[in-house]
Amino acid sequence: MGNSALRAHVETAQKTGVFQLKDRGLTEFPSELQKLTSNLRTIDLSNNKIESLPPMIIGKFTLLKSLSLNNNKLTVLPDELCNLKKLETLSLNNNHLRELPSTFGQLSALKTLSLSGNQLRALPPPLCSLRHLDVLDLSKNQIRSIPDAVGELQVIELNLNQNQISQISVKISCCPRLKVLRLEENCLELSMLPQSILSDSQICLLAVEGNLFEIKKLRELEGYDKVCISILLHFQSLQRKER
Repeated sequence: MGNSALRAHVETAQKTGVFQLKDRGLTEFPSELQKLTSNLRTIDLSNNKIESLPPMIIGKFTLLKSLSLNNNKLTVLPDELCNLKKLETLSLNNNHLRELPSTFGQLSALKTLSLSGNQLRALPPPLCSLRHLDVLDLSKNQIRSIPDAVGELQVIELNLNQNQISQISVKISCCPRLKVLRLEENCLELSMLPQSILSDSQICLLAVEGNLFEIKKLRELEGYDKVCISILLHFQSLQRKER
């Protein structure tokens, strides 16, 4: 990409607060953006070949609310990323991340986090410190088990589809706001699915197709009717709103 074209994008972003540069084959985070650290509210650099984020720049976007770096080649995230105190949406799908910075819990305004298609092997502990996180997508990773710490998650929707999960802590039933739990295409035996998810949780939508048991067996468990009724009421409520 030519310097003049990049300058034009920077000039536009200075006026709009939005910098979007997708599908351009970028291998580095544009250094020109350091001129806009106090302007930008949205950055989208998806579908490039960026391998790292510059620590000296990335943490200075004090007004940034949305950062999208889907489909790049990121392997690690710098601690400085966690200085973005106003960041509400972070999309990092389809990179090569194995872990998150220990300081990740400092992203106190984060509401939506997408980490689908990375190489995470466990639920990152710092996620349990994000008190305003509503939606968490960890699908298509390499997670094998869900630990007791999951009970501290504040999310409304948790997507764990297409991992390698064979064990789930009963503490998942303690998530105070969890309404939607997606566990499709994992390695779960029915005996490893905590029954309290059905009988003693806030969950109203449970997706478990593609595991090591037949769905009809799930219907025999106590509490299944409660979940089905809740789902029905949920969709009826949505239909009323649409009218």
